[in-house]
Amino acid sequence: MKRLLPLLVLLAGCAGAPLQLRPGAAGPEAYEPWYRQAAAAGNKVYAIDAAQSLIAITVRRAGPLSRLGHDHVVASRTLAGFAAPEQGRADFYFRLDQLTVDEPQLRREAGLDSTPSAAAIEGTRNNMLGTVLEAPRFPLVVMHARRVEGMDKPLRLTITLHGVTRTLDVPARLETNNQYIAASGTLQLRQTDFGITPLSVMAGALSVQDQLDLRFRIVARPVP
Repeated sequence: MKRLLPLLVLLAGCAGAPLQLRPGAAGPEAYEPWYRQAAAAGNKVYAIDAAQSLIAITVRRAGPLSRLGHDHVVASRTLAGFAAPEQGRADFYFRLDQLTVDEPQLRREAGLDSTPSAAAIEGTRNNMLGTVLEAPRFPLVVMHARRVEGMDKPLRLTITLHGVTRTLDVPARLETNNQYIAASGTLQLRQTDFGITPLSVMAGALSVQDQLDLRFRIVARPVP
């Protein structure tokens, strides 16, 4: 099985043990050996199809002078990882420095009708990767997913972001056929839950909302 391609999550077919990250391990090194062993034992393993997968996050402005700013859409199109439905687990990741900012189509899909300038987009990207997410220090977002039967939110997702790990149950639409498995849905995250301080300038007159609106579609295909 070849190495992981450069990240978000995928579904698992039934309940499984949570991923245990080794201290200091960069995401894929922590779980890739498990999938290699599962495949070697004859279990069916799926790899994330980055070209068909997307995580899009809408970041909204706040504060008395919010009219001077813009809402933004940040997206990952480089998801990587594996799923083993029969063993009930999935693991994936993406790099923060590969996020895109304000793709026109994604802005339209998010219902944003303004058009930030190239300078505003570049400033947003620099602030996001630097002072907000501290991407040089925490370069990866790592996720572990498992299916929860008998619940209205069937996907239990553990996210490690900015050095903080949180687990939440999220609604998801699960698809399976002979060619792929997929999970899609929406959820909301708060930056402060991950130790992140939302960007704020002019004593809070112009700031970023704590809450992030996230939508995802993750597709994985069988590994030969």
